[in-house]
Amino acid sequence: MMLLTAIASVLIAGMSIYQFREQAKDYHEKRLLRKEQAIKESIAYTLRKTDYEVSTDNLPFIFKDEIYDISAIHGMPIYMYDLQGRLRKSSKAQFVNDSIHRQIPSDIIQHLANAQDGRYVVKFEVDDQSYRSSYSYLIDNQFKNIAILNLPYIENDDFMNYELEEFLKRLAGVYLLMFLFSLFLGYILSKYITRSIRNISDNLKYLDISKRNTKIEVDHKGTEEINTLVASYNNMVEQLEESAVKLATSEREQAWREMAKQVAHEVKNPLTPMRLTVQSFQRRFDPEQSDAKDKLNEFANSLIEQIDVMSNIASAFSTYATMPAQKNEQTDVPMVTQLALDIFNESNIKYSEDAPSLMVVFDRTQLIRVVTNLVKNAIQATDADRKNLIEVAVTHTDDEVQITVSDTGTGIHPDHQDKIFEPKFTTKTSGMGLGLAMVKQIVENFNGHISMQTIYGQGTTFKVVLPRV
Repeated sequence: MMLLTAIASVLIAGMSIYQFREQAKDYHEKRLLRKEQAIKESIAYTLRKTDYEVSTDNLPFIFKDEIYDISAIHGMPIYMYDLQGRLRKSSKAQFVNDSIHRQIPSDIIQHLANAQDGRYVVKFEVDDQSYRSSYSYLIDNQFKNIAILNLPYIENDDFMNYELEEFLKRLAGVYLLMFLFSLFLGYILSKYITRSIRNISDNLKYLDISKRNTKIEVDHKGTEEINTLVASYNNMVEQLEESAVKLATSEREQAWREMAKQVAHEVKNPLTPMRLTVQSFQRRFDPEQSDAKDKLNEFANSLIEQIDVMSNIASAFSTYATMPAQKNEQTDVPMVTQLALDIFNESNIKYSEDAPSLMVVFDRTQLIRVVTNLVKNAIQATDADRKNLIEVAVTHTDDEVQITVSDTGTGIHPDHQDKIFEPKFTTKTSGMGLGLAMVKQIVENFNGHISMQTIYGQGTTFKVVLPRV
């Protein structure tokens, strides 16, 4: 309503300005024509009573004094030219020496000659002032053209501009009152019409799928559209409650599935290297060797570490806890990394370190899981066409310890690089599965971070960065 009022005021103001300008234009045209007719009547009267012969050459003598009286009576300057456009008499003596008014331009004479009513008007502006200049023929008593009459006319619009300004002020006052009235009326109508809509919006603001939502009860009779909207909202609340129940059931089932997948993955993770270790020990162990006891102890310790990992997973699963429970203990990264690598018998795994002991606050068992997962993924990324070299390095700075696992395997396809740390993402070529998502979670739980660099077809490097003690 306020917008319509504003648009209407602008349109009416524009039409008013246009109408005033058209009226001013029509006023000046008619006023100039009236003055021209009146001056011609005065000139005709002078020609009738003169003793001189009425001719072009005698015009300066006939109107020697009369032209000033006629000009003063009608309030306009008068110029008389012969039929060739040369000035013969003027009501302003100075104009006789004025080169601008001494000769009528030839194009004006031509237009006047072609005019059907014997009259031609020129419009022009000088110093932002509008002028009209009319040209018409003077005739003698035998209706013969004897001269050209020129009447310059100044278009003075001061009075009309004042009237327009006053009108626009009154119009602005009226529309200001209408605007305020529209504002008040619009407020009253909106309070009445949107009462139920506001009630719906307030309920939508506090709509929560996790709790029971109340329906809207309309305490007044609204329009058909409002009642339909309220009914639709109440129907949505009912459907939302049903969906919430289904969603909660589905989320519980999905959580159990995810937990089962994670447990199965983590339990399976150490089984393959344990099986390989047992097979290798069975094939190579010789009880007659002098260091047989030491090898047996080393073999037993490796198996015990992996068994402890699976035991912790089973315990955590049975008690609905995280896998496994986090322990904040000081851990020697180079020592634990070498211990984790002992279960792998691959000859292409190379290990290096820049310090024999680097301490961090980390769960020892979970650090073994991190290294085991990364090395296992590197082994699974083997390219059949070339040898896959796996390099595990432990380095440090003043504030951090880095564990780097690099391989020269297949690399990771660009389409998969943004998904490798997502749960349930797996590719057969790279071997990335749930393990990397859990590795990332474990590292971040201890205020660390993991990053990856890969070149598809050339290899991949994972870097785990942990804060030093």
